[in-house]
Amino acid sequence: MMPVIPFVSEVGGVERKAWKDALPEALSGIAQVKAFDDLTQVEREEATVAIVANPDPTKVASLPNLAWVQSLWAGVERLVAELPDTGPQIVRLADPQMAETMSEAVLAWSLYLHRDMPAYMRQQRDHVWQHHLLKTPQEVTIGVLGIGELGSASALRLKANGFNVLGWSRSRKTLKGIETFAGAEELGTVLARSDILVLLMPLTGDTRGLIGKQALASVKPGAKLINFARGPIIDTNALLAALDDCRVGHAVLDVFDQEPLETDHPFWSHPEVTVLPHISAPTITSTASAIVAQNIKQYLETGSIPQTVDRQRGY
Repeated sequence: MMPVIPFVSEVGGVERKAWKDALPEALSGIAQVKAFDDLTQVEREEATVAIVANPDPTKVASLPNLAWVQSLWAGVERLVAELPDTGPQIVRLADPQMAETMSEAVLAWSLYLHRDMPAYMRQQRDHVWQHHLLKTPQEVTIGVLGIGELGSASALRLKANGFNVLGWSRSRKTLKGIETFAGAEELGTVLARSDILVLLMPLTGDTRGLIGKQALASVKPGAKLINFARGPIIDTNALLAALDDCRVGHAVLDVFDQEPLETDHPFWSHPEVTVLPHISAPTITSTASAIVAQNIKQYLETGSIPQTVDRQRGY
Protein backbone atom coordinates (compact mmCIF):
# COMPACT_ATOMS: atom_id res chain seq x y z
CA MET A 1 0.00 0.00 0.00
CA MET A 2 1.41 3.38 -1.00
CA PRO A 3 2.15 5.92 1.77
CA VAL A 4 -0.11 8.95 2.04
CA ILE A 5 1.52 12.38 1.71
CA PRO A 6 -0.51 15.26 3.21
CA PHE A 7 -0.90 18.40 1.12
CA VAL A 8 -1.27 21.29 3.58
CA SER A 9 -2.09 24.58 1.91
CA GLU A 10 -4.29 27.63 2.24
CA VAL A 11 -3.85 28.75 -1.38
CA GLY A 12 -7.05 28.75 -3.37
CA GLY A 13 -8.55 29.15 -6.81
CA VAL A 14 -6.59 28.32 -9.93
CA GLU A 15 -3.32 27.83 -8.05
CA ARG A 16 -4.78 25.22 -5.71
CA LYS A 17 -6.36 23.31 -8.58
CA ALA A 18 -3.05 23.33 -10.47
CA TRP A 19 -1.26 21.70 -7.53
CA LYS A 20 -4.09 19.21 -6.91
CA ASP A 21 -3.71 18.09 -10.51
CA ALA A 22 0.09 18.18 -10.83
CA LEU A 23 1.24 16.63 -7.55
CA PRO A 24 -0.72 13.34 -7.73
CA GLU A 25 0.40 12.90 -11.33
CA ALA A 26 4.08 13.49 -10.47
CA LEU A 27 3.89 11.16 -7.46
CA SER A 28 1.92 8.45 -9.24
CA GLY A 29 3.33 5.06 -8.28
CA ILE A 30 5.34 6.62 -5.43
CA ALA A 31 2.78 7.91 -2.94
CA GLN A 32 -0.81 9.08 -2.65
CA VAL A 33 -1.26 12.83 -2.17
CA LYS A 34 -4.26 13.86 -0.05
CA ALA A 35 -5.47 17.27 1.01
CA PHE A 36 -5.16 17.80 4.76
CA ASP A 37 -8.91 17.97 5.31
CA ASP A 38 -9.35 14.58 3.62
CA LEU A 39 -6.89 12.74 5.89
CA THR A 40 -8.03 10.14 8.38
CA GLN A 41 -6.69 10.36 11.91
CA VAL A 42 -4.46 7.34 11.25
CA GLU A 43 -3.04 8.99 8.12
CA ARG A 44 -2.28 12.14 10.12
CA GLU A 45 -0.40 10.14 12.72
CA GLU A 46 1.54 8.07 10.20
CA ALA A 47 2.70 10.95 8.00
CA THR A 48 6.45 11.67 8.21
CA VAL A 49 6.59 14.12 5.29
CA ALA A 50 4.10 16.71 4.03
CA ILE A 51 3.94 19.01 1.02
CA VAL A 52 3.12 22.59 2.06
CA ALA A 53 2.26 25.90 0.41
CA ASN A 54 1.19 28.75 2.66
CA PRO A 55 0.02 26.23 5.28
CA ASP A 56 -1.96 26.85 8.44
CA PRO A 57 0.70 26.10 11.11
CA THR A 58 -1.91 24.53 13.38
CA LYS A 59 -2.61 21.93 10.70
CA VAL A 60 1.10 21.16 10.35
CA ALA A 61 1.32 20.84 14.13
CA SER A 62 -1.51 18.30 14.09
CA LEU A 63 0.73 15.92 12.10
CA PRO A 64 2.72 14.70 15.13
CA ASN A 65 5.32 12.52 13.43
CA LEU A 66 6.51 14.76 10.60
CA ALA A 67 10.25 14.59 10.00
CA TRP A 68 10.20 17.28 7.30
CA VAL A 69 8.01 19.40 5.08
CA GLN A 70 8.57 20.09 1.41
CA SER A 71 7.73 23.70 0.57
CA LEU A 72 6.42 24.46 -2.90
CA TRP A 73 8.01 27.90 -2.75
CA ALA A 74 11.60 29.11 -2.60
CA GLY A 75 10.78 31.64 0.13
CA VAL A 76 10.38 29.99 3.51
CA GLU A 77 10.50 32.89 5.98
CA ARG A 78 6.89 32.35 7.06
CA LEU A 79 7.49 28.64 7.70
CA VAL A 80 10.62 29.47 9.70
CA ALA A 81 8.69 32.02 11.76
CA GLU A 82 5.55 29.96 12.36
CA LEU A 83 6.81 26.40 12.78
CA PRO A 84 8.47 25.68 16.14
CA ASP A 85 12.21 25.03 16.30
CA THR A 86 11.37 21.55 17.55
CA GLY A 87 9.03 20.97 14.61
CA PRO A 88 9.75 19.30 11.28
CA GLN A 89 12.74 20.26 9.17
CA ILE A 90 11.97 22.55 6.23
CA VAL A 91 13.03 21.89 2.66
CA ARG A 92 12.66 24.85 0.31
CA LEU A 93 11.92 24.37 -3.36
CA ALA A 94 15.15 24.47 -5.36
CA ASP A 95 13.97 24.51 -8.96
CA PRO A 96 16.46 25.57 -11.67
CA GLN A 97 13.48 26.77 -13.71
CA MET A 98 12.71 29.33 -11.00
CA ALA A 99 16.16 30.88 -11.39
CA GLU A 100 15.60 31.06 -15.14
CA THR A 101 12.16 32.62 -14.67
CA MET A 102 13.46 35.15 -12.16
CA SER A 103 16.43 36.15 -14.32
CA GLU A 104 14.03 36.74 -17.21
CA ALA A 105 11.90 39.03 -15.02
CA VAL A 106 14.95 40.91 -13.71
CA LEU A 107 16.17 41.53 -17.26
CA ALA A 108 12.71 42.57 -18.47
CA TRP A 109 12.09 45.12 -15.72
CA SER A 110 15.68 46.38 -15.79
CA LEU A 111 15.14 47.12 -19.49
CA TYR A 112 11.83 48.77 -18.60
CA LEU A 113 13.74 51.18 -16.37
CA HIS A 114 16.77 51.48 -18.65
CA ARG A 115 14.56 52.48 -21.61
CA ASP A 116 12.60 55.04 -19.50
CA MET A 117 9.27 53.27 -19.93
CA PRO A 118 7.66 55.00 -16.91
CA ALA A 119 8.46 58.41 -18.44
CA TYR A 120 7.02 57.45 -21.83
CA MET A 121 3.88 56.08 -20.19
CA ARG A 122 3.38 59.41 -18.40
CA GLN A 123 3.92 61.24 -21.68
CA GLN A 124 1.30 59.13 -23.40
CA ARG A 125 -1.25 59.99 -20.72
CA ASP A 126 -0.38 63.68 -21.10
CA HIS A 127 -0.24 63.58 -24.94
CA VAL A 128 3.43 64.62 -24.92
CA TRP A 129 5.76 63.72 -27.81
CA GLN A 130 9.33 63.92 -26.47
CA HIS A 131 12.50 61.88 -26.88
CA HIS A 132 14.88 61.04 -24.03
CA LEU A 133 18.59 60.38 -24.29
CA LEU A 134 19.47 56.69 -24.23
CA LYS A 135 22.63 55.28 -22.66
CA THR A 136 24.21 52.04 -23.78
CA PRO A 137 23.90 49.12 -21.34
CA GLN A 138 27.65 49.36 -20.74
CA GLU A 139 27.08 52.85 -19.32
CA VAL A 140 24.50 51.57 -16.82
CA THR A 141 25.47 49.91 -13.53
CA ILE A 142 23.01 47.48 -11.98
CA GLY A 143 23.57 46.36 -8.39
CA VAL A 144 22.10 42.98 -7.50
CA LEU A 145 21.58 42.71 -3.74
CA GLY A 146 21.52 39.02 -2.89
CA ILE A 147 23.56 36.69 -5.08
CA GLY A 148 22.26 33.30 -4.08
CA GLU A 149 20.83 30.98 -6.70
CA LEU A 150 18.27 33.46 -8.04
CA GLY A 151 20.50 36.50 -7.73
CA SER A 152 23.47 34.84 -9.39
CA ALA A 153 21.41 33.76 -12.39
CA SER A 154 19.96 37.25 -12.68
CA ALA A 155 23.33 38.98 -12.38
CA LEU A 156 24.85 36.78 -15.07
CA ARG A 157 21.89 37.38 -17.40
CA LEU A 158 22.21 41.14 -16.97
CA LYS A 159 25.94 40.89 -17.64
CA ALA A 160 25.28 38.84 -20.79
CA ASN A 161 23.05 41.65 -22.01
CA GLY A 162 25.81 44.20 -21.71
CA PHE A 163 25.11 45.88 -18.37
CA ASN A 164 27.83 46.66 -15.86
CA VAL A 165 26.82 44.49 -12.90
CA LEU A 166 27.77 44.59 -9.22
CA GLY A 167 26.82 41.87 -6.77
CA TRP A 168 26.33 42.13 -3.00
CA SER A 169 25.68 39.49 -0.38
CA ARG A 170 25.92 39.20 3.39
CA SER A 171 28.85 36.79 3.15
CA ARG A 172 31.70 36.87 0.64
CA LYS A 173 30.92 35.26 -2.72
CA THR A 174 32.51 35.25 -6.15
CA LEU A 175 30.74 35.39 -9.49
CA LYS A 176 32.63 35.08 -12.75
CA GLY A 177 33.05 38.41 -14.50
CA ILE A 178 31.16 40.36 -11.84
CA GLU A 179 32.59 42.60 -9.13
CA THR A 180 31.20 41.45 -5.79
CA PHE A 181 30.90 43.03 -2.37
CA ALA A 182 29.90 41.67 1.03
CA GLY A 183 28.69 42.72 4.44
CA ALA A 184 27.18 45.90 5.85
CA GLU A 185 30.44 47.79 5.47
CA GLU A 186 30.43 47.33 1.65
CA LEU A 187 26.72 47.78 0.97
CA GLY A 188 27.09 51.55 0.70
CA THR A 189 29.56 51.17 -2.15
CA VAL A 190 27.03 49.24 -4.24
CA LEU A 191 24.23 51.67 -3.36
CA ALA A 192 26.32 54.67 -4.39
CA ARG A 193 27.48 53.20 -7.71
CA SER A 194 24.27 51.63 -9.01
CA ASP A 195 21.89 53.24 -11.48
CA ILE A 196 19.44 50.39 -10.87
CA LEU A 197 19.22 48.30 -7.71
CA VAL A 198 17.67 44.82 -7.79
CA LEU A 199 16.69 43.26 -4.44
CA LEU A 200 16.85 39.46 -4.39
CA MET A 201 18.01 38.60 -0.87
CA PRO A 202 15.98 36.42 1.52
CA LEU A 203 14.03 37.99 4.34
CA THR A 204 15.87 37.37 7.62
CA GLY A 205 16.39 39.23 10.85
CA ASP A 206 19.41 40.89 9.26
CA THR A 207 17.71 41.97 6.03
CA ARG A 208 14.37 43.13 7.46
CA GLY A 209 14.32 46.92 6.99
CA LEU A 210 17.79 46.85 5.41
CA ILE A 211 16.75 49.34 2.73
CA GLY A 212 15.64 52.07 5.09
CA LYS A 213 16.29 55.76 5.59
CA GLN A 214 20.06 55.39 5.99
CA ALA A 215 20.51 53.09 2.99
CA LEU A 216 18.28 55.20 0.76
CA ALA A 217 20.27 58.31 1.70
CA SER A 218 23.33 56.55 0.30
CA VAL A 219 21.93 55.63 -3.12
CA LYS A 220 23.11 57.32 -6.28
CA PRO A 221 20.79 60.31 -6.85
CA GLY A 222 17.95 59.30 -9.15
CA ALA A 223 18.73 55.57 -8.92
CA LYS A 224 15.88 53.22 -9.68
CA LEU A 225 14.88 50.19 -7.65
CA ILE A 226 13.37 46.77 -8.27
CA ASN A 227 12.18 44.66 -5.33
CA PHE A 228 11.65 41.01 -6.27
CA ALA A 229 12.67 39.76 -2.80
CA ARG A 230 10.29 40.40 0.11
CA GLY A 231 8.36 43.53 1.05
CA PRO A 232 9.67 44.04 4.61
CA ILE A 233 13.25 44.36 3.34
CA ILE A 234 12.29 47.92 2.39
CA ASP A 235 11.05 50.50 4.88
CA THR A 236 7.89 51.69 3.11
CA ASN A 237 7.81 55.18 4.60
CA ALA A 238 11.50 55.72 3.88
CA LEU A 239 11.02 54.65 0.27
CA LEU A 240 8.02 56.95 -0.21
CA ALA A 241 10.07 59.85 1.17
CA ALA A 242 12.99 59.01 -1.12
CA LEU A 243 10.65 58.89 -4.13
CA ASP A 244 9.03 62.19 -3.19
CA ASP A 245 12.36 64.00 -2.97
CA CYS A 246 13.67 62.29 -6.15
CA ARG A 247 16.49 60.52 -4.32
CA VAL A 248 15.00 57.38 -5.90
CA GLY A 249 13.83 57.87 -9.48
CA HIS A 250 11.37 54.99 -9.75
CA ALA A 251 10.51 51.77 -7.93
CA VAL A 252 9.21 48.55 -9.44
CA LEU A 253 7.63 46.65 -6.56
CA ASP A 254 6.44 43.06 -6.80
CA VAL A 255 6.34 42.26 -3.07
CA PHE A 256 4.86 44.10 -0.11
CA ASP A 257 4.54 44.04 3.68
CA GLN A 258 0.96 42.86 3.25
CA GLU A 259 -0.34 40.98 0.22
CA PRO A 260 -2.56 41.64 -1.59
CA LEU A 261 -1.56 45.29 -1.35
CA GLU A 262 -4.26 47.30 0.42
CA THR A 263 -6.46 49.15 -2.07
CA ASP A 264 -5.79 52.52 -0.38
CA HIS A 265 -2.01 52.10 -0.18
CA PRO A 266 -0.09 55.13 -1.54
CA PHE A 267 2.02 52.89 -3.80
CA TRP A 268 -0.97 52.41 -6.13
CA SER A 269 -1.23 56.08 -7.05
CA HIS A 270 2.38 57.21 -6.71
CA PRO A 271 3.62 58.42 -10.12
CA GLU A 272 7.04 56.85 -9.60
CA VAL A 273 5.93 53.39 -8.50
CA THR A 274 5.08 50.41 -10.68
CA VAL A 275 3.00 47.88 -8.71
CA LEU A 276 3.11 44.19 -9.69
CA PRO A 277 0.99 41.45 -8.03
CA HIS A 278 3.88 39.16 -6.94
CA ILE A 279 4.46 37.72 -10.41
CA SER A 280 8.22 38.01 -10.94
CA ALA A 281 9.00 34.30 -10.53
CA PRO A 282 5.90 32.15 -10.07
CA THR A 283 6.50 28.49 -9.36
CA ILE A 284 6.00 26.37 -12.49
CA THR A 285 3.85 23.48 -11.29
CA SER A 286 5.17 20.94 -13.81
CA THR A 287 8.87 21.36 -13.03
CA ALA A 288 8.33 21.90 -9.31
CA SER A 289 6.14 18.79 -8.96
CA ALA A 290 8.82 16.67 -10.63
CA ILE A 291 11.44 17.91 -8.15
CA VAL A 292 9.12 17.34 -5.18
CA ALA A 293 8.38 13.82 -6.41
CA GLN A 294 12.08 13.02 -6.73
CA ASN A 295 12.80 14.34 -3.22
CA ILE A 296 10.00 12.27 -1.70
CA LYS A 297 10.89 9.15 -3.71
CA GLN A 298 14.48 9.33 -2.46
CA TYR A 299 13.29 9.81 1.11
CA LEU A 300 10.88 6.87 0.99
CA GLU A 301 13.54 4.61 -0.51
CA THR A 302 16.57 5.65 1.56
CA GLY A 303 15.36 7.81 4.46
CA SER A 304 17.51 10.66 3.14
CA ILE A 305 16.06 14.15 3.60
CA PRO A 306 17.09 16.84 1.05
CA GLN A 307 19.10 19.85 2.20
CA THR A 308 17.10 21.65 4.87
CA VAL A 309 16.77 25.28 5.91
CA ASP A 310 19.16 26.66 8.51
CA ARG A 311 16.74 28.00 11.13
CA GLN A 312 19.32 30.47 12.47
CA ARG A 313 20.04 32.04 9.08
CA GLY A 314 16.42 31.75 7.93
CA TYR A 315 17.22 30.13 4.57
